[in-house]
Amino acid sequence: MGTVVLNFAKPARSDSAASFSQRGFVDMSLFVARRLAGVAIIAFTIGACSPKSSVAAAADAPPAPQVAAPATDSSQATPAQPVGTLNGRTLPDFATLVEQVGPAVVNISVVEKAKRVQRRGSAEDSADDPVQEFFRRFGMPQPRGDYQEPQRQGEGSGFIVSADGYILTNAHVVADADEVTVRMTDRREYAAKVVGIDKRSDVAVLKIEGKNLPVVKIGNPEKLRPGEWVLAIGSPFTFENTVTAGIVSATGRSMPGEDGLVPFIQTDVAVNPGNSGGPLFNLNGEVVGINSQIYSRSGGWMGLSFAIPIDVATNVRDQLVATGKVTRGRIGVQIQPVDSQFADAFGLDRPRGALVGQVLEDSPAQKGGVKDGDVILSVNGKPVDRSTQLPSVISQIKPGDTAKLEVWRDGASRTLNVKVEAFQEEVQKVANRAIESEPAKADRLGLSVRPLDSNERKSSETQGYLLVEDVTGAAAAAGVRPGDVILGVNGRAVKSLSELKNATSDESKKVMAILLERDGTQLFLPIRVS
Repeated sequence: MGTVVLNFAKPARSDSAASFSQRGFVDMSLFVARRLAGVAIIAFTIGACSPKSSVAAAADAPPAPQVAAPATDSSQATPAQPVGTLNGRTLPDFATLVEQVGPAVVNISVVEKAKRVQRRGSAEDSADDPVQEFFRRFGMPQPRGDYQEPQRQGEGSGFIVSADGYILTNAHVVADADEVTVRMTDRREYAAKVVGIDKRSDVAVLKIEGKNLPVVKIGNPEKLRPGEWVLAIGSPFTFENTVTAGIVSATGRSMPGEDGLVPFIQTDVAVNPGNSGGPLFNLNGEVVGINSQIYSRSGGWMGLSFAIPIDVATNVRDQLVATGKVTRGRIGVQIQPVDSQFADAFGLDRPRGALVGQVLEDSPAQKGGVKDGDVILSVNGKPVDRSTQLPSVISQIKPGDTAKLEVWRDGASRTLNVKVEAFQEEVQKVANRAIESEPAKADRLGLSVRPLDSNERKSSETQGYLLVEDVTGAAAAAGVRPGDVILGVNGRAVKSLSELKNATSDESKKVMAILLERDGTQLFLPIRVS
């Protein structure tokens, strides 16, 4: 048989049947070969894209991580995903928050009042006087008599609380101001009038002449929780509209040296000179506080900043706008914290409330039946978990209204109605006692005490009968001092040595709460008995 040459470019033609059949076979073979080759290529391609070809092998293999393919067409790109989440919650969008609330935050520039200063008499006295130093350095004759110090300028922050121009800030920002200028984020400037200042709460109200001004939303600081995000806007070191963020560390803080009228919000938001008076926002864009203080050893922020709760500031604002002054409530008690030792001594389930160390004479508390040694647990249904909360709660009650106090006394809770009166400064008397005669010793507590005679009690104006002359052991460790006057033990008044011994003889009591009078004031001290 002759050999057939295949020319895929141009097939040979033949008129015989054999030639036709042979060509048809060849053409069909070529067609089948092409189809098989295509199937093989597809199979190879699929196999190259799969880690294993068999179903069983695929079932054994670990799932491959899903990686989103980059979008090649912006018109078909999926919406951008959140930058990050924590416990399934989207992290805060501070940029949008600042856009919404920023226009209502203002910068406050202050020019303080000029002061007349009397020139010191000697060169030694005036060594630190900068004006005198100027004249000495340039060999000029020093001025005689009084001279006027140059006016000083200051910076602070604030925020608009009404569309007609009322602004809240700190009292210490504008306390000595002669001129106050308010600058908004859009660079508009207004001369501001100081409506009122309350130094006790460190809140001041300003007024500018404007209409339809942007205002902040007022939030509820009682809903703040430790760990919650907060944001501050202010003008630290004259850098206007500076934004800082952090978290709430605690609420209801009492600052050293303060009178407890403000339950501060503690945060770690960066606050520096110039931030004073600026708002503290929650993530809903609501003002929950006014940035007021920092706790620092360097004069700058060290991670501790404190804000005045906005409900306290709003109460002050309303009174200043209405009457120009602030009136606070009082009930006339001196209080102490309740620690675990006091809780044990008074039979409380845990340390809570405010321990009444002294009820002032002729005060609302005395008239309402409050006694020394009572533990105030709540006011008008609002729990008093810490003693620092009580002054703020009482101060915000309108004088003349009745406060319903829940107190703990003799191991049980009871309710007292106390009519609140206007707050006023208390004058404390310092006792002046003579220490004579032979002391008697209460061995169990380590106290050496003696009775006071009638003349001593009258001259020292004390309500007690037993004077501490010496102290050792458990009493000394608890802080009892010679010169203290013992008034009671565990809520029971003691007027004699026998009553003191009877009150302290119960050996089942591991802690004795001793009520003392010291320098005209009363306080409880817990004595842990060994």
